[in-house]
Amino acid sequence: MKQPQRHFSAIARLLHWSMAVLIIAILFVGVGMVSTVSRPHTMLLAVHRPLGIALLVLVIVRALVRLVRGAPPLPRDLPTWQRVAAHASHLALYGLMMAMPLIGWSMLSAGGYPVVMFGSVHLPPIVPHNVALYAWLRAAHTWFALALFSIVLLHLSAALFHALIRRDGVLASILRGEARAQTTRA
Repeated sequence: MKQPQRHFSAIARLLHWSMAVLIIAILFVGVGMVSTVSRPHTMLLAVHRPLGIALLVLVIVRALVRLVRGAPPLPRDLPTWQRVAAHASHLALYGLMMAMPLIGWSMLSAGGYPVVMFGSVHLPPIVPHNVALYAWLRAAHTWFALALFSIVLLHLSAALFHALIRRDGVLASILRGEARAQTTRA
């Protein structure tokens, strides 16, 4: 693994912001999808499934970029508990971003539903057809979605804390790729 950079690379920033938009979109599409059984339900479902698979591919690419390129170090004067919280929340984000599409795909497979990407392109089932497993995975998908939404809000709150209160360049390094200041605050 390479030495961590002083700022996020252009590809890391592109992946971050693309996925941020897609995650917010898929969370709201998911809420809309389960709150209606009318005609919009079919359209929302047709959008939700390929978005989930696209996010799965993007999170794999993003994790590889993170492993190869690293991430900028946190400010040196950041308290230990905040460092631990930052690392734990990033692990939770990556875990949930990976788990959600896999659980959704598994849920559909267990329910006997095809994962339609577009047109006649279907993904193969990844678990056997099982109604009890489908019910369990459906509940898990809902709970993990709530957890993902909570972690996204926590992540956004931390970004605003760094930008507006600490003013330490953490947000700037993912917004524009600017290097973070490594000196302690006055």
